Amino acid sequence: MALELPSLPYDYDALAPYMSRETLEFHHDKHHQAYVTNGNKALEGSALEGKSLEEICKAAYADKNAALINNVGQHYNHLHFWNWMKKGGGGTKLPGALAKAVDSDLGGYDKFRADFINAGTTQFGSGWAWLAVKGGKLEVMKTANGENPLMHGASPILGCDVWEHSYYIDYRNARPKYLEAFVDSLINWDYVAEMYEKAV
Repeated sequence: MALELPSLPYDYDALAPYMSRETLEFHHDKHHQAYVTNGNKALEGSALEGKSLEEICKAAYADKNAALINNVGQHYNHLHFWNWMKKGGGGTKLPGALAKAVDSDLGGYDKFRADFINAGTTQFGSGWAWLAVKGGKLEVMKTANGENPLMHGASPILGCDVWEHSYYIDYRNARPKYLEAFVDSLINWDYVAEMYEKAV
């Protein structure tokens, strides 16, 4: 089954002013499309062709297959990234079970917010900030380039892309401001909660 670029789950203007139409057009239509195209080329004729994205991510990392880590990994990351955001998102009211886990595992919402923004800010170069489930508990993580928590024995439930193409048009070099806007105004907590329920 070939990788395919999905449509965005909202209009290109839906996330403004926190993420502009121009950013979404470049990020989704050009960058994500390139991961799909290059990922399909890397998978063609390989033993992983037809496997699930999760299986491919784990196997690619175990095999140190850079083409698959960076392209299929990024395809997986972006499939969820678009859904981790919504118009009118963010805020401190998390769905029940997730809110309890943030309190017990991460020391509460404010500490989660600070740690997540710090993870994205301190990721040198390109990469991602994550909220993941590892060993049954929530953990804030960061990864380089196209890597994700699946490759490190964890289940991602929230991720923020900190590659420059995800924020440079709107925020220039102010990565922390982009991360603050993502957490405070864009996160689709219902989608995060759905992924959390599947991961525990």
